[in-house]
Parts: sequence; structure tokens; C-alpha cells
Amino acid sequence: MSKEGRSVAQQETPPVIEKITRDDLEAKFRQLTGEVEDRAESARSTAVTVGIVVGAIVVVGVFMLGRRRGRKSSTFVEVRRF
Repeated sequence: MSKEGRSVAQQETPPVIEKITRDDLEAKFRQLTGEVEDRAESARSTAVTVGIVVGAIVVVGVFMLGRRRGRKSSTFVEVRRF
């Protein structure tokens, strides 16, 4: 037994360390940026949809307010013939 109380067969073997190549780094970077681009595209399309809906609501609201104001303050002219 060794000093720690374990036999030589029970001791952990150190993991094999592989060298990290430039290709490994580039592949991982592409993978990470691909995920970020997918999320950004999803968020962008959602933002565009929300913007269009809000714009349509604003246009309809302005139309309705203008219509109401036009009816309220318009002059009614009655022409009578004798």
C-alpha cells in the first residue's frame, strides 16, 4: 500500500490531456456564435411582429379619435329653398 492507504491499483490515473488545436477553437467558436445568432434572429422576428401590431393599433386609434373629433366639431350647414 502507498502512503495514503490505497494500493497502487486503486489510485486514479491522470486523465489524458489532448492538445487543443486552432481547428478545435474555431469549431467551438462557430458553434457558440451559431447559437447566439439563432437566438438573435428569433428575438428580432418577435420584435418586428410586436412593432407591426403596435403600429396598427396606433393607426386605428388615431383614426377613431380623429373621426370622433370630426363629428363633434364639424359644422352642419342646412340649405333651405323658398
